[in-house]
Amino acid sequence: MRQAGRYLPEYRAVREKVGFLELCKTPRLAAEVMIATVQRLGVDAAIIFSDLLPLLEPLGFDLEFTPSDGPVIHNPIRTPADLARVPELNDVDQVGFVMDTVAATRAGLDDTIPVIGFAGAPFTLAGYCIEAGTSKAWTLTRQFMFRHEAAWHDLMARIARAVSRYLVAQLDAGAQLVQIFDSWVGCLGPDDYRRYVLPHSRAALAAAAARAPVIHFATGNPALLPLLADAGGSVIGLDWRVDLDRGWATVGHDRAVQGNLDPAVLLADRETVRRRTREVLARAAGRPGHIFNLGHGVLPGTPVENVLEVIETVRQG
Repeated sequence: MRQAGRYLPEYRAVREKVGFLELCKTPRLAAEVMIATVQRLGVDAAIIFSDLLPLLEPLGFDLEFTPSDGPVIHNPIRTPADLARVPELNDVDQVGFVMDTVAATRAGLDDTIPVIGFAGAPFTLAGYCIEAGTSKAWTLTRQFMFRHEAAWHDLMARIARAVSRYLVAQLDAGAQLVQIFDSWVGCLGPDDYRRYVLPHSRAALAAAAARAPVIHFATGNPALLPLLADAGGSVIGLDWRVDLDRGWATVGHDRAVQGNLDPAVLLADRETVRRRTREVLARAAGRPGHIFNLGHGVLPGTPVENVLEVIETVRQG
Protein backbone atom coordinates (compact mmCIF):
# COMPACT_ATOMS: atom_id res chain seq x y z
CA MET A 1 0.00 0.00 0.00
CA ARG A 2 1.03 3.55 -0.70
CA GLN A 3 1.79 4.57 2.88
CA ALA A 4 4.66 2.08 3.11
CA GLY A 5 7.21 4.72 4.07
CA ARG A 6 5.38 6.91 6.58
CA TYR A 7 6.17 4.93 9.74
CA LEU A 8 9.88 4.46 8.96
CA PRO A 9 12.57 6.66 10.52
CA GLU A 10 14.16 7.09 7.08
CA TYR A 11 10.96 8.66 5.78
CA ARG A 12 10.48 10.91 8.79
CA ALA A 13 14.04 12.18 8.40
CA VAL A 14 13.26 13.28 4.83
CA ARG A 15 9.94 14.85 5.85
CA GLU A 16 11.65 17.02 8.45
CA LYS A 17 13.37 18.78 5.56
CA VAL A 18 10.61 19.09 2.93
CA GLY A 19 6.84 19.40 2.79
CA PHE A 20 4.74 16.53 1.50
CA LEU A 21 3.82 18.06 -1.86
CA GLU A 22 7.40 19.21 -2.38
CA LEU A 23 8.56 15.66 -1.69
CA CYS A 24 6.10 14.29 -4.26
CA LYS A 25 7.43 16.79 -6.80
CA THR A 26 11.10 15.99 -6.17
CA PRO A 27 11.76 12.73 -8.04
CA ARG A 28 15.18 12.11 -6.50
CA LEU A 29 13.81 12.26 -2.96
CA ALA A 30 10.59 10.40 -3.79
CA ALA A 31 12.59 7.58 -5.33
CA GLU A 32 14.98 7.51 -2.37
CA VAL A 33 12.07 7.11 0.05
CA MET A 34 10.65 4.10 -1.78
CA ILE A 35 14.02 2.48 -2.49
CA ALA A 36 14.93 2.79 1.21
CA THR A 37 11.56 1.27 2.15
CA VAL A 38 12.06 -1.71 -0.16
CA GLN A 39 15.57 -2.29 1.15
CA ARG A 40 14.45 -1.97 4.77
CA LEU A 41 11.49 -4.32 4.49
CA GLY A 42 12.56 -6.77 1.79
CA VAL A 43 9.21 -6.71 -0.02
CA ASP A 44 8.64 -8.19 -3.46
CA ALA A 45 7.54 -5.03 -5.29
CA ALA A 46 7.79 -1.24 -5.03
CA ILE A 47 4.93 1.20 -5.49
CA ILE A 48 6.15 4.68 -6.36
CA PHE A 49 6.11 7.38 -3.70
CA SER A 50 3.51 9.90 -4.81
CA ASP A 51 -0.08 10.88 -4.04
CA LEU A 52 -3.45 10.66 -5.73
CA LEU A 53 -4.02 14.40 -5.92
CA PRO A 54 -1.21 16.13 -7.88
CA LEU A 55 -3.00 15.00 -11.06
CA LEU A 56 -5.73 17.50 -10.18
CA GLU A 57 -3.43 20.51 -10.56
CA PRO A 58 -3.25 20.37 -14.39
CA LEU A 59 -7.04 19.99 -14.33
CA GLY A 60 -7.26 23.47 -12.85
CA PHE A 61 -7.52 22.74 -9.12
CA ASP A 62 -5.60 24.71 -6.49
CA LEU A 63 -4.16 22.01 -4.25
CA GLU A 64 -2.50 22.40 -0.86
CA PHE A 65 -1.45 19.86 1.77
CA THR A 66 -1.83 21.36 5.24
CA PRO A 67 -0.21 19.88 8.37
CA SER A 68 -3.52 19.71 10.26
CA ASP A 69 -6.21 19.12 7.64
CA GLY A 70 -4.40 17.16 4.94
CA PRO A 71 -5.30 17.88 1.29
CA VAL A 72 -7.31 21.01 0.59
CA ILE A 73 -8.76 22.10 -2.76
CA HIS A 74 -9.18 25.88 -2.67
CA ASN A 75 -11.43 26.09 -5.76
CA PRO A 76 -13.81 23.13 -5.57
CA ILE A 77 -16.55 22.23 -8.04
CA ARG A 78 -19.93 23.15 -6.60
CA THR A 79 -22.12 23.90 -9.64
CA PRO A 80 -22.22 22.61 -13.24
CA ALA A 81 -20.93 26.00 -14.39
CA ASP A 82 -17.69 25.33 -12.53
CA LEU A 83 -16.79 22.64 -15.07
CA ALA A 84 -15.90 25.40 -17.52
CA ARG A 85 -12.57 25.78 -15.68
CA VAL A 86 -11.66 22.07 -15.84
CA PRO A 87 -9.51 21.65 -18.97
CA GLU A 88 -8.89 18.48 -20.89
CA LEU A 89 -5.57 16.88 -19.96
CA ASN A 90 -4.05 16.42 -23.40
CA ASP A 91 -0.57 15.58 -22.13
CA VAL A 92 1.03 14.81 -18.79
CA ASP A 93 3.92 17.28 -18.91
CA GLN A 94 2.64 19.16 -15.85
CA VAL A 95 2.96 16.00 -13.79
CA GLY A 96 6.17 14.90 -15.46
CA PHE A 97 7.81 14.72 -12.03
CA VAL A 98 5.78 11.54 -11.41
CA MET A 99 7.19 9.90 -14.52
CA ASP A 100 10.66 11.00 -13.41
CA THR A 101 9.96 9.36 -10.04
CA VAL A 102 8.94 6.15 -11.81
CA ALA A 103 12.14 6.18 -13.87
CA ALA A 104 14.36 6.96 -10.86
CA THR A 105 12.71 4.27 -8.75
CA ARG A 106 13.09 1.74 -11.54
CA ALA A 107 16.76 2.65 -12.02
CA GLY A 108 17.51 2.37 -8.30
CA LEU A 109 16.11 -1.12 -7.74
CA ASP A 110 17.14 -4.59 -8.76
CA ASP A 111 15.47 -5.70 -11.98
CA THR A 112 13.69 -8.50 -10.09
CA ILE A 113 11.65 -5.94 -8.12
CA PRO A 114 8.67 -4.72 -10.18
CA VAL A 115 7.71 -1.06 -9.93
CA ILE A 116 4.03 -0.21 -9.57
CA GLY A 117 2.61 3.09 -10.74
CA PHE A 118 -0.76 4.34 -9.53
CA ALA A 119 -3.54 6.88 -9.78
CA GLY A 120 -6.74 7.78 -8.02
CA ALA A 121 -9.91 6.39 -9.54
CA PRO A 122 -12.37 8.83 -11.13
CA PHE A 123 -14.91 8.75 -8.29
CA THR A 124 -12.35 9.38 -5.57
CA LEU A 125 -10.73 12.22 -7.49
CA ALA A 126 -14.12 13.76 -8.29
CA GLY A 127 -14.99 13.54 -4.60
CA TYR A 128 -11.95 15.59 -3.64
CA CYS A 129 -12.78 18.11 -6.38
CA ILE A 130 -16.29 18.63 -5.02
CA GLU A 131 -15.74 18.30 -1.26
CA ALA A 132 -12.56 20.46 -1.30
CA GLY A 133 -10.80 17.76 0.70
CA THR A 134 -11.65 14.61 2.61
CA SER A 135 -15.10 13.88 4.00
CA LYS A 136 -16.80 11.40 6.32
CA ALA A 137 -19.96 10.93 4.24
CA TRP A 138 -19.12 12.51 0.85
CA THR A 139 -22.48 14.23 1.00
CA LEU A 140 -21.65 17.11 -1.36
CA THR A 141 -20.31 14.63 -3.90
CA ARG A 142 -23.42 12.49 -3.87
CA GLN A 143 -25.64 15.56 -3.90
CA PHE A 144 -23.89 16.84 -7.03
CA MET A 145 -24.10 13.36 -8.59
CA PHE A 146 -27.85 13.11 -8.05
CA ARG A 147 -28.81 16.72 -8.80
CA HIS A 148 -26.59 17.32 -11.80
CA GLU A 149 -26.24 13.97 -13.50
CA ALA A 150 -25.12 15.29 -16.89
CA ALA A 151 -22.47 17.51 -15.33
CA TRP A 152 -21.38 14.63 -13.10
CA HIS A 153 -20.78 12.36 -16.09
CA ASP A 154 -18.95 15.19 -17.84
CA LEU A 155 -16.61 15.68 -14.87
CA MET A 156 -16.06 11.95 -14.43
CA ALA A 157 -15.31 11.49 -18.13
CA ARG A 158 -12.69 14.26 -18.08
CA ILE A 159 -11.05 12.77 -15.01
CA ALA A 160 -11.16 9.26 -16.49
CA ARG A 161 -9.38 10.41 -19.64
CA ALA A 162 -6.74 12.15 -17.52
CA VAL A 163 -6.23 9.03 -15.38
CA SER A 164 -5.94 6.86 -18.48
CA ARG A 165 -3.21 9.05 -20.00
CA TYR A 166 -1.46 9.29 -16.63
CA LEU A 167 -1.33 5.52 -16.12
CA VAL A 168 -0.06 4.88 -19.64
CA ALA A 169 2.65 7.53 -19.16
CA GLN A 170 3.81 5.74 -16.01
CA LEU A 171 4.08 2.50 -17.96
CA ASP A 172 6.07 4.34 -20.63
CA ALA A 173 8.39 5.64 -17.88
CA GLY A 174 9.23 2.14 -16.66
CA ALA A 175 6.44 0.89 -14.38
CA GLN A 176 5.66 -2.78 -14.97
CA LEU A 177 2.09 -2.53 -13.70
CA VAL A 178 -0.29 0.11 -12.35
CA GLN A 179 -2.99 0.37 -9.70
CA ILE A 180 -6.00 2.62 -9.22
CA PHE A 181 -7.25 3.49 -5.76
CA ASP A 182 -10.97 4.14 -5.29
CA SER A 183 -10.51 5.03 -1.67
CA TRP A 184 -13.93 6.55 -1.05
CA VAL A 185 -16.34 4.81 -3.44
CA GLY A 186 -17.54 2.54 -0.63
CA CYS A 187 -20.02 5.27 0.30
CA LEU A 188 -22.10 4.18 -2.70
CA GLY A 189 -24.43 1.24 -3.11
CA PRO A 190 -24.25 -1.13 -6.10
CA ASP A 191 -26.97 0.54 -8.17
CA ASP A 192 -25.38 3.97 -7.88
CA TYR A 193 -21.91 2.57 -8.60
CA ARG A 194 -23.27 0.89 -11.72
CA ARG A 195 -24.93 4.06 -12.98
CA TYR A 196 -22.54 6.82 -11.93
CA VAL A 197 -19.11 5.23 -11.64
CA LEU A 198 -18.58 1.93 -13.46
CA PRO A 199 -18.33 3.24 -17.05
CA HIS A 200 -15.79 5.86 -16.02
CA SER A 201 -13.61 3.46 -14.06
CA ARG A 202 -13.71 1.11 -17.03
CA ALA A 203 -12.60 3.93 -19.34
CA ALA A 204 -9.79 4.94 -16.98
CA LEU A 205 -8.40 1.40 -16.90
CA ALA A 206 -8.80 0.22 -20.47
CA ALA A 207 -5.70 1.64 -22.16
CA ALA A 208 -3.32 0.61 -19.36
CA ALA A 209 -4.93 -2.83 -19.12
CA ALA A 210 -4.14 -3.41 -22.78
CA ARG A 211 -0.46 -2.90 -21.96
CA ALA A 212 0.20 -4.37 -18.51
CA PRO A 213 -1.43 -5.87 -15.41
CA VAL A 214 -3.74 -3.48 -13.59
CA ILE A 215 -4.76 -3.65 -9.92
CA HIS A 216 -8.22 -2.25 -9.19
CA PHE A 217 -8.72 -1.45 -5.51
CA ALA A 218 -11.70 0.06 -3.71
CA THR A 219 -12.51 0.08 -0.04
CA GLY A 220 -15.50 0.30 2.23
CA ASN A 221 -18.19 -1.86 0.63
CA PRO A 222 -17.67 -5.52 -0.33
CA ALA A 223 -21.00 -5.47 -2.18
CA LEU A 224 -19.22 -3.54 -4.93
CA LEU A 225 -16.69 -6.30 -5.68
CA PRO A 226 -18.54 -7.86 -8.65
CA LEU A 227 -18.87 -4.41 -10.19
CA LEU A 228 -15.19 -3.65 -9.69
CA ALA A 229 -14.36 -6.82 -11.55
CA ASP A 230 -16.79 -5.80 -14.29
CA ALA A 231 -15.11 -2.39 -14.57
CA GLY A 232 -11.74 -4.03 -15.12
CA GLY A 233 -8.49 -5.11 -13.58
CA SER A 234 -6.46 -8.27 -13.81
CA VAL A 235 -6.05 -8.01 -10.01
CA ILE A 236 -8.85 -6.94 -7.67
CA GLY A 237 -7.84 -5.49 -4.31
CA LEU A 238 -9.78 -6.70 -1.28
CA ASP A 239 -10.04 -4.67 1.88
CA TRP A 240 -10.36 -6.28 5.32
CA ARG A 241 -14.17 -6.06 5.45
CA VAL A 242 -14.53 -9.31 3.50
CA ASP A 243 -12.99 -12.72 4.09
CA LEU A 244 -10.38 -13.26 1.42
CA ASP A 245 -11.77 -16.59 0.21
CA ARG A 246 -15.30 -15.19 -0.10
CA GLY A 247 -14.07 -12.04 -1.81
CA TRP A 248 -12.04 -14.08 -4.28
CA ALA A 249 -15.03 -16.29 -5.07
CA THR A 250 -17.11 -13.15 -5.62
CA VAL A 251 -14.77 -11.59 -8.18
CA GLY A 252 -13.98 -14.95 -9.78
CA HIS A 253 -10.98 -17.23 -9.55
CA ASP A 254 -9.94 -16.19 -13.04
CA ARG A 255 -8.73 -12.94 -11.41
CA ALA A 256 -5.83 -12.46 -9.07
CA VAL A 257 -6.57 -10.75 -5.77
CA GLN A 258 -4.56 -8.50 -3.48
CA GLY A 259 -5.09 -8.28 0.27
CA ASN A 260 -6.33 -8.26 2.88
CA LEU A 261 -4.97 -8.10 6.43
CA ASP A 262 -6.65 -5.45 8.58
CA PRO A 263 -3.97 -2.74 9.04
CA ALA A 264 -5.07 -2.28 12.66
CA VAL A 265 -3.74 -5.79 13.37
CA LEU A 266 -0.24 -4.35 12.99
CA LEU A 267 -0.86 -2.31 16.15
CA ALA A 268 -1.32 -5.51 18.18
CA ASP A 269 1.28 -7.82 19.73
CA ARG A 270 3.52 -9.84 17.44
CA GLU A 271 1.80 -13.17 18.14
CA THR A 272 -1.51 -11.67 17.02
CA VAL A 273 0.20 -10.30 13.92
CA ARG A 274 1.52 -13.76 13.07
CA ARG A 275 -1.79 -15.49 13.73
CA ARG A 276 -3.87 -13.08 11.70
CA THR A 277 -1.39 -13.15 8.83
CA ARG A 278 -1.58 -16.94 8.74
CA GLU A 279 -5.38 -16.75 8.71
CA VAL A 280 -5.28 -14.68 5.52
CA LEU A 281 -2.86 -17.15 3.95
CA ALA A 282 -5.10 -20.05 4.97
CA ARG A 283 -8.06 -18.44 3.22
CA ALA A 284 -5.95 -18.10 0.06
CA ALA A 285 -5.32 -21.85 0.37
CA GLY A 286 -2.25 -21.75 -1.85
CA ARG A 287 -4.29 -20.79 -4.90
CA PRO A 288 -2.12 -19.08 -7.54
CA GLY A 289 -2.77 -15.38 -7.91
CA HIS A 290 -2.82 -14.13 -4.34
CA ILE A 291 -0.74 -11.01 -3.69
CA PHE A 292 -0.48 -10.69 0.07
CA ASN A 293 -1.03 -7.14 1.25
CA LEU A 294 -2.87 -5.13 3.83
CA GLY A 295 -6.54 -4.39 3.30
CA HIS A 296 -5.70 -0.68 3.23
CA GLY A 297 -2.76 1.57 4.08
CA VAL A 298 -0.38 1.33 7.01
CA LEU A 299 -1.71 3.24 10.02
CA PRO A 300 0.33 5.92 11.82
CA GLY A 301 2.20 4.56 14.79
CA THR A 302 2.61 1.08 13.33
CA PRO A 303 5.78 -0.55 14.73
CA VAL A 304 8.29 -1.38 12.02
CA GLU A 305 8.90 -4.70 13.76
CA ASN A 306 5.29 -5.74 13.15
CA VAL A 307 5.54 -4.97 9.44
CA LEU A 308 8.67 -7.10 9.29
CA GLU A 309 6.83 -9.83 11.21
CA VAL A 310 4.11 -9.91 8.55
CA ILE A 311 6.66 -10.19 5.75
CA GLU A 312 8.56 -12.98 7.50
CA THR A 313 5.37 -14.90 8.24
CA VAL A 314 4.30 -14.69 4.60
CA ARG A 315 7.69 -15.90 3.44
CA GLN A 316 7.46 -18.87 5.80
CA GLY A 317 4.06 -19.73 4.29
